[in-house]
Amino acid sequence: MPADANAAGDIFGGWLMSQMDLAAGTAAALRARGRCVTVAIDKVVLHQPVLIGDEVSLYTTIVRTGRTSMSIRVETWRRARHSHDTTKVTEGVFTFVAIDDDRRPRALPPESDPV
Repeated sequence: MPADANAAGDIFGGWLMSQMDLAAGTAAALRARGRCVTVAIDKVVLHQPVLIGDEVSLYTTIVRTGRTSMSIRVETWRRARHSHDTTKVTEGVFTFVAIDDDRRPRALPPESDPV
């Protein structure tokens, strides 16, 4: 939306990073089967701008798990409004920790088969 862009019509990098954090958080919560918090964001690269009106798709892959934490790679791709061509515009690694009801780190459950 226009409120998320600069005067040149490019979407703010901070808006893209927030979308990446949301996507990574969804993947983290599914793997942890519960609440998680972002503890680090590494290696975010902004390859190309996203323009107002572009479609944005985000893809996540869990690249590492520890006892309580996991690192999730996020790629953001754009598709111009009137095109079928897609381009990778950002990528980064987000680290999350699973937490319990008292907001303390908790062990990740064993991996299970997808439902």
